[in-house]
Amino acid sequence: MTRTALITGAAGGIGRAIAARFVADGFRVVGVDITDPELPGVTYRRANVTDAAEVVSAVRVAQAASGAVDVLVNCVGITEGRPLHRTSLEEWNSVMTVNLSSVFLYVREVLPAMMTAGTGAVITVGSVLHRTAAPGLPAYAASKGAIAALTRQLAVDYGQYGIHFATVSPGWVRTPATESRLDGERDLERLRQSNPLRLLCEPEQIANTVAFVASPDGAMLTGSEIVLDAGASAVSPASLLRDAHRTRMGLPPL
Repeated sequence: MTRTALITGAAGGIGRAIAARFVADGFRVVGVDITDPELPGVTYRRANVTDAAEVVSAVRVAQAASGAVDVLVNCVGITEGRPLHRTSLEEWNSVMTVNLSSVFLYVREVLPAMMTAGTGAVITVGSVLHRTAAPGLPAYAASKGAIAALTRQLAVDYGQYGIHFATVSPGWVRTPATESRLDGERDLERLRQSNPLRLLCEPEQIANTVAFVASPDGAMLTGSEIVLDAGASAVSPASLLRDAHRTRMGLPPL
């Protein structure tokens, strides 16, 4: 029987790549977003991921063929770039509702059928920015940290039903949204040089990781956070100093 994957944020750079990978793997794919990119093989449902009634409707569409969603991928997220003392309650709630409450709504809706089936996978796209902070993103960092905590909690509560949960947390990803905020190749190269592997994550690499977690080979991964940042979160700021500064500080050369 063909398995069903429901993917939120499926029109974005990362979500679209995930949807394409699941189509290639033979899944029946239902994508949820506020726009419809017309990706071949994906049934798109335009929906507000924070509206409980629209969440129920989208899940019903995904369940129509087999009665259950085999894989849920939460891949929706927004940011508000300002320090906490300048963040309004409306901005804070907006980020929390889209990034975190949407996960709650979709997971809550797919769980009963997964529990009955005795199997299922839920993968949520997080971010390394709850592990290493960047300036001016308090609501975003808090929401992504909460996602990792929720993943652990769900793994404990629903493992007995054969359902596994994981968070996939990327660093910088080369998407149109990212590139629109950068100053061309110069900034892209600076991002590459900021991590040990000198690489910039591509959406397809995230999609491949999500697909592995959703596969039988990834069934032992539950309550886990998989970090895809080319080692950036492991780097000490001292490693980014120029050679002359490193020498003066008595640090070994790279």
